[in-house]
Amino acid sequence: MDALQRRVILEDMVQYKLFLVQSNSQQTEEHLPQLVDEILAKVAPFLIQYIWQHQPFNLKYHPEKGDVPAHIGGQTQFGDNVEDEWFIVYLLQQITEAFPQLAARVEDNDGEFLLIEAADYLPKWLNPDTSENRVFFYKGELHILPCPSKSSPVGISKDVVPRVAQALALLSTHPAACQASPKISSAMMKRLAGYPEKIKTNLHHAHCFIPAGIATVLAQRPDLVAPAVSAFYLRDPVDLQACRSFKTFPPDTLVLTSVTFTRCLYAQLQQQQFIPDRRSSFTLPPRSHPQYKAHELGMKLAHGFEILCSKCRLPSSEPDAPVSCNPQWKDFMDSLKRNGYFREELEGSAGYKELTRFAEHFFKQSVAPKSSSSSPGEEVLQLLHSCNPLNLEELKRQEAELPQEDSDSWLDITAQDLERMLQERSGGRAGVGSQKSGSTKQTQRVEGAEERGKETQGDKEEEEGGYSLVAVSRGMKDFLSAMSSHEGAELPWSSSAQPFSFDPDSMASALDRILGSKEEELDSDDLEDDEEEDEEEEEGEEEQEEENGLSGQAEMNETETLDGLRKYMDQMDQELMSTNIGQSFSLTSRNKAGLVNGSPPASTTDGLPTEETEEEIQPLDIDLNLVTNLLESLSSQAGLAGPASNLLQSLGIHLPPNSDPA
Repeated sequence: MDALQRRVILEDMVQYKLFLVQSNSQQTEEHLPQLVDEILAKVAPFLIQYIWQHQPFNLKYHPEKGDVPAHIGGQTQFGDNVEDEWFIVYLLQQITEAFPQLAARVEDNDGEFLLIEAADYLPKWLNPDTSENRVFFYKGELHILPCPSKSSPVGISKDVVPRVAQALALLSTHPAACQASPKISSAMMKRLAGYPEKIKTNLHHAHCFIPAGIATVLAQRPDLVAPAVSAFYLRDPVDLQACRSFKTFPPDTLVLTSVTFTRCLYAQLQQQQFIPDRRSSFTLPPRSHPQYKAHELGMKLAHGFEILCSKCRLPSSEPDAPVSCNPQWKDFMDSLKRNGYFREELEGSAGYKELTRFAEHFFKQSVAPKSSSSSPGEEVLQLLHSCNPLNLEELKRQEAELPQEDSDSWLDITAQDLERMLQERSGGRAGVGSQKSGSTKQTQRVEGAEERGKETQGDKEEEEGGYSLVAVSRGMKDFLSAMSSHEGAELPWSSSAQPFSFDPDSMASALDRILGSKEEELDSDDLEDDEEEDEEEEEGEEEQEEENGLSGQAEMNETETLDGLRKYMDQMDQELMSTNIGQSFSLTSRNKAGLVNGSPPASTTDGLPTEETEEEIQPLDIDLNLVTNLLESLSSQAGLAGPASNLLQSLGIHLPPNSDPA
């Protein structure tokens, strides 16, 4: 019932809350509203020039409601750019570090998505059903409310969903016990590594031929490129009707300029295949033209801006009141100066004025209360009406001074890049292989490669020598003997598992330890399994019959049934010996030698097998057949996902790719 009553968070949306750890209701109501401006001023240097995919980071005061205490919070729709979500996580981590009296919670439609990054290191009791109101950022560190145990009574039972006030009280009194383990914290900080420098590396600068009006708008508000790209990316036939005439941004005023995208926005625009309407007057040069990409990107961007403006009414002629009239503006500017936002720019200089203009926009958007928010299209039209008349000659002159555009080679991912990314995401699961078992074979393989004079092939074989299947038996034993719950099989994989060298002898001996010695093999594996099942059934029935006084008759019936099954299986073996089915399996080395030496075929008497015939039935080499079928299955997958690779990957077993052209 609690799960049904939870507030549902929309897809692609992140929700965040900041609570005072130690406070009473009166102190909270007085202190939290003042903290909003201080927090925004602290993170303003990161936010002012950040380009959001859909919605920006925002904070406002929320009074107490039900079991949720008064707090500062907000929500942001990040769309296709998941980096926006993780940038917000970084901001919350920085806020709780700068304001140690605050604890932060963050979740999306997946719930406590922070735990997904450290899924390999979480305690078994912690799952989506037991993690609600347990995960916090406090003093810049990740904290998870523990479950009481024999070693420590501190915590809240996993069967209880703690109230926020209860969780904050435990966080305040036992911060050390609530702090996440080093492995969990390391996995989390690894995901946040690179910020705030990552803000710039996630940007992409590209040259575009766009109408002069769009160039003027983007010079003042670079963040408006996001809604324009989204409008083009999510266009429909009705939207494109406005792009037949281009009343707002005529194509005859095209200028070459540098446009700043996020990598996500650039990929969305670049990968879209689109041919403009002939009535739009947009014409593209041949694909062989050196500036074809700039023309194509600019054409798509112009369509996006035209769609935005076609959905809006003309702006009011009354100018907005300047931000300097707002009593909060002076305090906000003082906070920016204390936090080093202006970067030693002299007051009145061009750089100082540009930073002030960005700060004014951020203040209107995030700090100052807004009675009615304008749509992106209305903001574009407002900028067009408020700016000076377009100077095409000046814009044309600036084309020669454009900075070099960024390379978009990051769009192309090679197989090696994908493998490296997967290795990084797996936390180094495939480390260095076992040294003792593989070092000798590595040397032998390298020496053989040098003798043949094929260095490349030798390198590949040396790499394959770093894999060992010694741990196969250990992994399979753990998997088969593990006790699983109703939630499914638990794979005995460890994040510290290392890749293994593939050696047939090691594989054979490992499987031999699992399946038993070869001397214990019977003529038919099916017969052995059936005997075991029948014996279990026989034992169960004997106990039942003894209680009812009918054990003697049951034993006789079971013996007759088992004898009949033996005869049936023996006859089936005899019939299969006369076919070619046995040739598809590999026999043991001892029996192979006997066949090569010309051992006589099996003889029969009256259609029934004799003792000599039973000895001639050749037992299979189970180890070799298993390895052969496994490798054939992997080879047939051609590097794609399949049953064999999925099973091995689940067990933490990594085999090298097939380098044999045959």
